[in-house]
Amino acid sequence: MRRIAVMTSGGDAPGMNAAVRAVVRRAVAFGVEVIGIRRGFYGLLREEFEPLGTESVHDIIHRGGTILLTARCAEFLAPQGQAAGLASLRGRGIEGLVCVGGDGSLRGCAALESLGLPVVGIPGTIDNDLAGTEATIGFDTALNTAVDAVDRVRDTATAHERTFVVEVMGRHSGFLALAAGLACGAETILVPEIPWNVDVVCRGLRRGLERGLRQNIVIVAEGAARAVDLGAQIEQATGLETRVTILGHVQRGGSPTAVDRNLASQLGAAAVEFLMEGHHGLMAAVQGNVQVGVPLRSVTASRRHLDPSLHELARILSA
Repeated sequence: MRRIAVMTSGGDAPGMNAAVRAVVRRAVAFGVEVIGIRRGFYGLLREEFEPLGTESVHDIIHRGGTILLTARCAEFLAPQGQAAGLASLRGRGIEGLVCVGGDGSLRGCAALESLGLPVVGIPGTIDNDLAGTEATIGFDTALNTAVDAVDRVRDTATAHERTFVVEVMGRHSGFLALAAGLACGAETILVPEIPWNVDVVCRGLRRGLERGLRQNIVIVAEGAARAVDLGAQIEQATGLETRVTILGHVQRGGSPTAVDRNLASQLGAAAVEFLMEGHHGLMAAVQGNVQVGVPLRSVTASRRHLDPSLHELARILSA
């Protein structure tokens, strides 16, 4: 294998640049040429290619976002789009692809692999919900961003004796909400995976009020409820002065933590090594602090499941 491509796709995650850097420099060490694809599968269909060398990825390990940019691409969902993408890669003499992204991006990788192109995916998503790996690039940074924000919110909640509803990202996954809530000692954590009832939430807040608690933090994943609606319901049902903070895309930005930089560096290098060894159709993953290759078909067939015992622990510790 003499020429490979690398791209970032889907939602951006802190640490993607570190992964791109690792892919490029590990490939160069093998004597392999690297082509960067801008804007993910969207750019692939439009042949937005650029050569990448050691100097191209200098001074990016600490930067958030992705120098290759990223985009969604509905066209690539269709067989015609996938065939066109393969033709673009073959036309440039590209013999293998490394793609950094989440569930949708890895499905695109699996489609190209099924068409005969050697592909290795790298898990890059703040949701931390991909099967087969204990961690995804970007989760630790997003978690620390959320924790820092909630700690600040609690200061003003205490000063004004208010209840705050803080909405974090997670349309289908509550990993970020649960981890942030546990770390911050949130009084209530709502996630999409675990059924909840607003009356039960309000009863818990009232019990806190009876014990003399004058401030509360409710953390809600966006897929569990909309914070604005929940805040209004809480205030109406309990009489507690309630404010809402939506963290939104701030969780995706910022310089990646050391954890994410190291994870991205190790997985990026492992992805290239898999290709060089003739192993593909895989996602480079971490299991027990070891880099392993997990079949893409098993990754895309399911999601990583939230541990309900952690949710129960958070409830007990906040009581």
